[in-house]
Amino acid sequence: MHATIAICQTEGCFSDPDAGLALLAAEARAARANGADLLVLPELFCTGYNLGADRARALAMTGDDAGFQRIRAVARTHQIALCLGFPERVGEGVANSVALIDAAGAVLLTYRKVHLFGDLDRAMFSVCGDRFPVVEWHGLRVGIAICYDIEFPESARALAIAGADLVLVPTALMPPYHVVADHVIPARAYENQIFIAYANHCGSEPGLTYIGHSSICGPDGTVLAKAGTGAGTIMAVIDPAHQAAVRARDPFLADRRPDLYRALGA
Repeated sequence: MHATIAICQTEGCFSDPDAGLALLAAEARAARANGADLLVLPELFCTGYNLGADRARALAMTGDDAGFQRIRAVARTHQIALCLGFPERVGEGVANSVALIDAAGAVLLTYRKVHLFGDLDRAMFSVCGDRFPVVEWHGLRVGIAICYDIEFPESARALAIAGADLVLVPTALMPPYHVVADHVIPARAYENQIFIAYANHCGSEPGLTYIGHSSICGPDGTVLAKAGTGAGTIMAVIDPAHQAAVRARDPFLADRRPDLYRALGA
């Protein structure tokens, strides 16, 4: 079954969850009107990224909180699946998390960032993920990675081995890392024969500037849609038949020699 993916590249509403919710509703409405089945938004879209520890803790929420229920209601109201980042309260700590919510408002997956990025992430987040789950959505197997996660080839490969057809990557990419958006993402798609939807911020927040360059890449490494540096929405169709043809032509996963790679797990 084909699925149409939209990415909203946006400056967001830094440290203003109510404004962020209004923006989410507007973008969800527009994406659905243009035929999208899923709208992917950047890392920590709900609050902004460069929050600092105190603000991240103050704005963190759980899936039971009223703010999170309002996000689920946006999906239901506009009949579109959502993938978006938020600071998640986990016990006494905070995780950098992403939720995948279907068009009925059901939470299919909450993923926590596995690889925290330097002092920036570690100053804000004390909880990180420990797995790469894959779930069913719209006839596809879908996994999530957050920003720095996808820069580790093992992350994408773990998802591909788990059966992912599509990997969603909310991100907050800044200079000087243009190589990630422009070269690493198509390579990850190609080497794992998966679709990747890479959703970045644009503009700036206090202390950080973002490069944009969100993209949707196909399983042969083709860039199906790509944003520039400013705000906007890109869309592409995910075609499982094309993916099957690519995998049949070049059976990378079947031709692996995992017995020779065991040292890589050390």
